[in-house]
Order: sequence, then C-alpha cells, then structure tokens
Amino acid sequence: MSDALFFGAHPDDVELASGGLVALLASHGHAVAIADLTRGEMGTRGDVETRSREAAAAAGALGAATRENLGLPDGGLNRHDRAQLVAVVECLRRHRPALVVAPDRDDAHPDHIEASQLVTRACYLAGLARYPAAGERFRPARLLYAIYRGDERAHLVVDVTPVWERRVAAIAAHVSQLDPAAGPATYLSAPGFLAEVESRARVLGALAGGTFGEGYRSRGPLALADARALLGAGRFA
Repeated sequence: MSDALFFGAHPDDVELASGGLVALLASHGHAVAIADLTRGEMGTRGDVETRSREAAAAAGALGAATRENLGLPDGGLNRHDRAQLVAVVECLRRHRPALVVAPDRDDAHPDHIEASQLVTRACYLAGLARYPAAGERFRPARLLYAIYRGDERAHLVVDVTPVWERRVAAIAAHVSQLDPAAGPATYLSAPGFLAEVESRARVLGALAGGTFGEGYRSRGPLALADARALLGAGRFA
C-alpha cells in the first residue's frame, strides 16, 4: 500500500512535473509510489533498459518507496482501451493511495492527454465492486493533475523549495534524455531546457511564498479544514 501514487506517461514525466511533491511527501515519512504507464520505447533517445535504470535512480533521488512500469504502449495510450484501463485499475487497487497525481490533460503530447484521461477513468472504475479487474474495490480520496506548462491554470501551488536539489538530481538522472551528446537533438537536450524548468519553478515558487514551486489542478474542490490557513503562513501557531 502507498499513501500517494504518481502516474507518468513516460519514465521521466513525474520528475519533470511533480518530483518535488514526491520528495516532500517522502521526506515526511509517507510511502510514495511512482507508476510509469509506458517504457518510453518510442522516444528518440535511450533504449528501454537504459531508461529503466535512469527511472530507478531518479526514484531513489526523490525518496520514492517503489516505482513500477505498467508496460502500456508508448505512442498508443488510449483511455477507451479496456486492457489499459484494467492495468491502471489494478495498480490503484494494489497501492490503495489516498492521493493520486496524474498528468494534466492540457498538453501537446497525445500520450500525456490520454494518460490524464486514462487515470481519471480508472480512479472511478476502481471503486466499482463489479468492475472486472483484480483486487478489492477502491477509490482514492484526492486526484490532482500535475501541470507541466500553463501555470496560470493552477488551482494549487506547492512550495518545493526544501527538496529542490532532490528534484534536480532526479531530473539529472535521465542522462539519455538530457545529454546533448547522447543522441539526436530534442526539446529536453536543448541547452536552455534545464534553465526553463528552473524558471517555471521560480515563478510558481514566488506565488507560494518560496523560491521553487509546482502547480496542480484539482479534481473537484479543495477542502479547507482550518480557515486560518487563508490568513497566510506565519499568522498562527
């Protein structure tokens, strides 16, 4: 079982969008799991074995308790494919997380869009007693969507300043994707890519009252248990 389960379409997606939240939760002693939907076999750079090793190293840098790969088809994620839905439902029923984090649906990459919808559907279907998949019925309490771009759409900004170096180390573990000398040029291997990642995090961090932040959309309203939180940090003990 896991307290939180983070889904990515490809082996480096969680690190790039929500690695800070993984590291924060892990630093507080929570059991955090990462599930990569595909092995990234259609990617321009890196083979499956290399990307698997890099993903494991990145998970270690973040402090994730476990990382698994569901082996769904890279370039072929499909929210309507029953076999793919069953795979995600069974993953949810195994881990039984209170929190699920999925890719945001507003993205240029078709796999990210389908991954968002696939996880959303699976979170609902996993709670149906008669849905034909292994494991006892389960539905997570909270579903968040990690925003990679379009930060102005965030419903929630998390200050990840305390774990920023761990997030950087996790991203850097994906050498096959980042090293300009490792293969053909891509968006991730461009000289300004890491600076762009940091700049986006600094903008969000300023919104959160810190240095670095991550943006999320919420599935449904965010409940506030203590109204004093609206007064801002440092206003109450």
